[in-house]
Amino acid sequence: MRIWLKDSERRPDPEPVQTDDRKAMLVGMVLWIIGLALLLLFIEPLNASGNLWWLWTAVAGLVLGLIGLIYTHMRRAKRTR
Repeated sequence: MRIWLKDSERRPDPEPVQTDDRKAMLVGMVLWIIGLALLLLFIEPLNASGNLWWLWTAVAGLVLGLIGLIYTHMRRAKRTR
């Protein structure tokens, strides 16, 4: 097996697959919302054991998911123009 190929020996690059990344972002955000809701149910034991940072992890996941959703929406809008 050769690592380097000449340009004349290369096969053409495949066409990019069109995906809807917003669905993946939404599924992830729904999972973070479920996790946050479960953590809010057990907030007293979390606080007593010093594991309240789990709650903030779920909030951070939601915020990052929202940023990703906005980014993918803007990228999709720019691509369709």
